[in-house]
Amino acid sequence: ALPSVQQRYIVLTEKDISERQEEDISEVSALLMIPREEASVLLHHYKWDISKVSDEWFSDEDKVRGIVGLLMNGTDFHNLRKLTCGICFEGYSSDMMSSAGCAHLYCHECWEGYISAAVSQGPGCLSLRCPDPSCSAIVLQGMINKLGKHEDKEKYARFALRAYVESRKKTKWCPAPDCTCAVEFVSDVNYDVSCNCTFRFCWNCTEEAHRPVNCDTVSKWILKNSAESENMNWILANSKPCPKCQRPIEKNQGCMHMTCTPPCKFEFCWLCLGSWIEHGERTGGFYACNRYESAKKEGVYDEAEARRERAKHSLERYMHYYERWASNQTSRQKAIADLQKAEKEQLAKLTEIYGIPETQLKFIIEAWSQIIECRRVLQWTYAYGYYLEDKVKSGFFEYLQGEAESGLERLHQCAEKDLLAFLPFSKHDTTEDHPSPAEFGEFRVKLAGLTSFLFCSSELILSLKVELNLTKGQFFCWLLE
Repeated sequence: ALPSVQQRYIVLTEKDISERQEEDISEVSALLMIPREEASVLLHHYKWDISKVSDEWFSDEDKVRGIVGLLMNGTDFHNLRKLTCGICFEGYSSDMMSSAGCAHLYCHECWEGYISAAVSQGPGCLSLRCPDPSCSAIVLQGMINKLGKHEDKEKYARFALRAYVESRKKTKWCPAPDCTCAVEFVSDVNYDVSCNCTFRFCWNCTEEAHRPVNCDTVSKWILKNSAESENMNWILANSKPCPKCQRPIEKNQGCMHMTCTPPCKFEFCWLCLGSWIEHGERTGGFYACNRYESAKKEGVYDEAEARRERAKHSLERYMHYYERWASNQTSRQKAIADLQKAEKEQLAKLTEIYGIPETQLKFIIEAWSQIIECRRVLQWTYAYGYYLEDKVKSGFFEYLQGEAESGLERLHQCAEKDLLAFLPFSKHDTTEDHPSPAEFGEFRVKLAGLTSFLFCSSELILSLKVELNLTKGQFFCWLLE
């Protein structure tokens, strides 16, 4: 387990989790003087609360056994020569038959199929009972390991591990795809956490780290990005309903003569929505409509036009913020790839060219790390800005946002492009015509300075409090400490 710098959280690997799980099982097994398998069943039933297990067990052991399906004494069938499987009804010797400790025997092949079917249905297999509908005997993990397929045993163990983590309020799985680590939170204040896989997420909502905006804003923004509402806004702003069938029609040419798609095929005027049969030179021709102009002066189309204009303005405003949010997200992903490239390739090449130890080239890694962090911060400032309606506060916020964006672009260019001058053009580049060590020293000072400036800019944005928005709940909810 790797504790964070300030002990806010601890990253747990699967090995760490398994060791903790085994410690809890051993403790309950010793405390209640029962086999480890039975202790595991009790812990799973009581959400891995050792105190709860102890209290309930010593209060009424028989009741607890009945609830979880732990039988007091198993049934011995070894003296019987021939037994009948309760599922396939074939006869087998006693060494080819097993039960869950009850009187219901099944052949090993049927047990294997029964276990496989249960495991395929998910974590419910952790509470698997005897195949007989009238029997509540629990199927212990030992039987799963003995009779289950290899892949089913692995899945069962993973389910048990996940159940252990998910039952603990202070522990959560990392939400990154394919990551098998969990994070234990030891602080009382919600905070961003960084997993071993480098993925950063918000402990409170488990979405990707999103300071400076709060979780409610993130939830609304993500929902808005994925919802059909913006599609409807686009349709409303850029189309009109066919007067006959009401199907939305987009105008993609200059002519006002519109023809609805089959089977409707109604021909109408784009401006006044009247039948095209009633139009011609006397109404203004193909590119105008006297009827529309007259009716507009009388206010006939005011409400519809106003609705369309509002939808258009709303869509344009949303696209302004979304495009910048998405652009910073894309740039951040590219920066992550560039950071990995710097760590794997560029530092070694610079050491070879200039004779500088890699430990003294960490300023390049620090620059890329700052770029990645600031891209993330700026990305979410656009979601925040979208919901900030006060024009005065919005203007001040956008000024700070612009300063940070400007500093970020300078640093990004320096790390991405200026650095290339000190690296070979290709793997086969053997030229010694590289900038001098003195020039590299100047580059180092410049990159470190830009990194420091950008850190201060992002700190300023992150440290803003309720001055920007006095509405309850609409303020920057976390501060760097």
